[in-house]
Amino acid sequence: MPTNEPLHRKLRMGLVGGGQGAFIGRVHATAAILDNRASLVAGALSSDPAKAKASAPDYDIKPERAYGSVKEMLSAELKLPATERIDFVSVATPNHTHFEIAKACAEAGFNVMCDKPMTFDLAQAEELAKVVDKSGVVFGVTHNYTGYPLVRQARDMVLSGELGEINAIRAFYIQGWLRSRLETSGQKQAGWRTDPSKSGAAGCFGDIGTHAYNLSRFVTGLIPDQISCTLKAFEAGRALDDYGAALVRYGNGALGTVTASQISHGRENDLWIEVDGTKGALEWHQEEPNKMILRVNGKPHQLYTRAGGPYLGATAGASTRIPAGHPEAFLEAFANVYTAAYADMVKRAAGQKFDGKNTLYPNVADGVDGMNFITQCVASSKDGGAWKSLKHPLCRK
Repeated sequence: MPTNEPLHRKLRMGLVGGGQGAFIGRVHATAAILDNRASLVAGALSSDPAKAKASAPDYDIKPERAYGSVKEMLSAELKLPATERIDFVSVATPNHTHFEIAKACAEAGFNVMCDKPMTFDLAQAEELAKVVDKSGVVFGVTHNYTGYPLVRQARDMVLSGELGEINAIRAFYIQGWLRSRLETSGQKQAGWRTDPSKSGAAGCFGDIGTHAYNLSRFVTGLIPDQISCTLKAFEAGRALDDYGAALVRYGNGALGTVTASQISHGRENDLWIEVDGTKGALEWHQEEPNKMILRVNGKPHQLYTRAGGPYLGATAGASTRIPAGHPEAFLEAFANVYTAAYADMVKRAAGQKFDGKNTLYPNVADGVDGMNFITQCVASSKDGGAWKSLKHPLCRK
């Protein structure tokens, strides 16, 4: 809903989810306002209307803009003058609710920042992509690991040809928190993530395997062709996978692997990626995000540090906030995804054109890509690891 008003102000945010006891909603709320580019002014913070309104003071949301449902929020916000209503909605709810919320927001003309995976299944993702295209809204998917400065540096180095032709990508996301049947204890985060009616067709691979796959796509820009996958639930009685491994064939002939686990003792949030090219190789670890290693045969290993000097490209440099040596990580990476999307929101608010398909921030095409990845992984695993196509017309090329 372009207003053509000069945007010498903060963008106004509405939050869905994030009620008392939630984790990711608070992350969204913190990251979105980190650079003073937005303010949280409205929310439907829980599916329980009473809890939704009781949670509002935690975010300094005024009572009159603390809504009991998404429908109520959209209706009320649309009645406000364009100079007061929200500019975008952040969707920070369990997987099975994303589609209806994001679709309603986009159809109402509000920009959307949606947590991943974007939808419950591939059919919903395909429909949502069409809604976004028709509505013309800015749509971002918070694959937050694409926001780390050195991940963006790696991407620039790969796309500029510094590593030569890419031959292999190895992406891992290893956790251990679901080693026991935590979902049977009433733990909320474990409960919905292991429930097929809420998480979707995959468990571990849908939750964190998608991040590892997306990181491979973001850093290399390679187009996936086929996938062979094996998923397994090692904890007896668990309905969805808690471990999996996949082999990806890329269009240029490169091979990729994605390994995800939530049952590895002592592992916390160990996402990392290695990229092998004909001229060099890169390695980056999320748990030590301010360092990246470049290796070239016959030369000393090079250690890149975040905000480390003129050897960093413009994109990585613009993605840092504090001097070298001061740790910068998860929340800042989330904020970088938001900030990149804000640039397009500002253009839209000013009635200007923007390219919503070739973006630095993950967009709706990446959301479709993630759901296509999950769908084909599950199909391959059920078929004994048979190769399945990863080609999809709505994915980013």
